[in-house]
Amino acid sequence: MFEQIAEVIKQIDTWVWGWWMIILLFGTHIFMTIRTGFIQRYTVTKGIKLSVTKDTDGEGEVSQFGALATALAATIGTGNIVGVGTAIALGGPGAVLWCWLTGVFGIATKYSESLIAVKYRVKTKDGRMQGGAMYALERGLNMKWLAMIFAFFAAFASFGIGCATQVNAIANVANGNYGIPKWMVGAVIALITAVVIFGGIKSIARVCERLVPLMAVFYVLGCIIILCMNYDYIIPAITTICKLAFTKGAAAGGLVGGGIRLAIQYGVARGLFSNESGMGSAPIAAAAAQTRNPVRQALVSSTGTFWDTVVVCLMTGLVLVSTIMKNPAINVSQIEDGGILSTMAFAQIPVFGPIVLTLGIVTFAYSTILGWAYYGERAVEYFAGRKALIPYRVLYIVVAFIAPIVSLNVVWDIADILNALMAVPNLIAVLLLSGVIVKETKKYINNLDAKDETSVPVIDD
Repeated sequence: MFEQIAEVIKQIDTWVWGWWMIILLFGTHIFMTIRTGFIQRYTVTKGIKLSVTKDTDGEGEVSQFGALATALAATIGTGNIVGVGTAIALGGPGAVLWCWLTGVFGIATKYSESLIAVKYRVKTKDGRMQGGAMYALERGLNMKWLAMIFAFFAAFASFGIGCATQVNAIANVANGNYGIPKWMVGAVIALITAVVIFGGIKSIARVCERLVPLMAVFYVLGCIIILCMNYDYIIPAITTICKLAFTKGAAAGGLVGGGIRLAIQYGVARGLFSNESGMGSAPIAAAAAQTRNPVRQALVSSTGTFWDTVVVCLMTGLVLVSTIMKNPAINVSQIEDGGILSTMAFAQIPVFGPIVLTLGIVTFAYSTILGWAYYGERAVEYFAGRKALIPYRVLYIVVAFIAPIVSLNVVWDIADILNALMAVPNLIAVLLLSGVIVKETKKYINNLDAKDETSVPVIDD
């Protein structure tokens, strides 16, 4: 019975992530890149600088960096480790290129969705900032019915992409490497998650501000060490990734490319899972930032996709492909769990390799659990009111407890489906409000030093 249900879920996932979704998502990335005049050039300059600059004159609950850290905490998760490995296993090494391109062009979409999230945000009577695709759809397009749909899917997506997949990954690593019972892992994570999320966005942001930089630097250093060990295979790995992104074929180490369709399908899907550009999740955190102008925070938010996919996912992809080419005994065709590929790669570092990987997955996954708990709360509050927050938090913690015993493949498929369903209304908002995005962008860029205040309406809770 369970196998039949799993097969149905897999078929739905295949349909949802068909060509129509890939064209909508990647097409929006390219369209907004053109419409914003290649905003990516400001992301890696102005955006990074603004991300560590406080905007004390702006309204908001947390600093710009706090909002970025919360968003990065939610996006830099197992998708950067397990997700990239899964994309390679199912779509071939060419999926790495499509995952990377999704990040490069996705910067424009992350910028755009964050801009409208801040522009149309509202303030509750108790001073909390609320924003995201639901408010952009309601206040910018007068489409509250679609806003409700987005919020509904976002709330349920938080249980999958934000909680179950992350806890499942932590439990598998802890059990496989150290023999810790999976139920015990679930219990511990549920407990420490409860302590933080009941403190609200400020509590989550404080934890993320300290955890995100540490975990990213730690993991990247591990990747650099492995790439130094695999230096002879870096250029062949890049060549293989680029070649098998467009054609079928085989390469050294048992690497097989399934053709452009599979490479795009799994590369783009895992790219979205990794950086969430176009999904509408990160803008929910952006809306809480202290900023006087929507463009400022949009530039800060767009750096999240740069760090997450353009840097971290690319390094993971190069580490895995170069390791497989270096060790022909690794049979990728018999491996569907990306975590196994990552374990094999980091095992090259004596003693410390498994520790680095374990800490990387644990910290990446736990930070994602915290970030998505906030996203889910804002979505639930939008369509059900504040009275639903306590039941939501309790259910989120319950999911964290039981997640280790659920099949990983089924969890990933469900997460993929929910990601796509919440991305559609968000992308509609971005496309229909593209004129507003262009107008705000031009006004800000033409006078980068302008102190442009943006008023925030007050609403009843």
